[in-house]
Amino acid sequence: MTTIPRRSVTTRRLTLRPSCASDIERAFEIRSDWQVARMLRAASFPPDRPYMEQWFAGHEQEWLAGTAYRFAIDLDDRMIGLIDIDVFDDEGVLGYWLDRAAWGQGYAFEAGQSVVEFAFGQLGLSRLRAGRAEDNPASGRVLLKLGFQFLDVVERFYTPRGQNILQHRYVLTAPGA
Repeated sequence: MTTIPRRSVTTRRLTLRPSCASDIERAFEIRSDWQVARMLRAASFPPDRPYMEQWFAGHEQEWLAGTAYRFAIDLDDRMIGLIDIDVFDDEGVLGYWLDRAAWGQGYAFEAGQSVVEFAFGQLGLSRLRAGRAEDNPASGRVLLKLGFQFLDVVERFYTPRGQNILQHRYVLTAPGA
C-alpha cells in the first residue's frame, strides 16, 4: 500500500487541507446548526462533542492507513466545512458539509472537483458513491454537476432526524474505467 502524503490543495477560492484535531471548535459550531446537521445521515444532533473530538483526532491515522481522506474546506483562512472520501477496496464514498452561510456560492462544487480528481488521480479509485437526503436537491445538483449519475432511491435512517427518510444515491466511475 502506498501512503498518500498529507498536503493541501488550492482551488480558485478555497484551500482544502487535511483536517486535524484543532478543527473541532469550528466544526462543532457548524454542525450545531440544525439546518446543516439534518442533512447528514450519521451525525448526532445536537453534536456529541466527545465523539467529534475522537473522530477528528483519528483523521491523521485514517489518512495514513488509507481508509479515509478528510479535508477541511478553508475560505480566507476560516474553515467553512469538510469534504471527505471513505475508502472501501477500490471504491470511495464522497461526503461533505458546509456552514449554512457558505451554501449556494459554488463552494461544494469547487471543493468536490478537487476531491474527485484526488480520488481518481492520487488514490486510483475506480468509482465514487454519494448520497443525499431527498429534501436536499441542492446537493443533488452539485453531484450531477460533478459528473455523478443518479443510481436509485433507498430508505435510510438519518440519525439527527431520528427517522427513516428517502436517500438519493449517485455513482461516478473513474475516467477510462
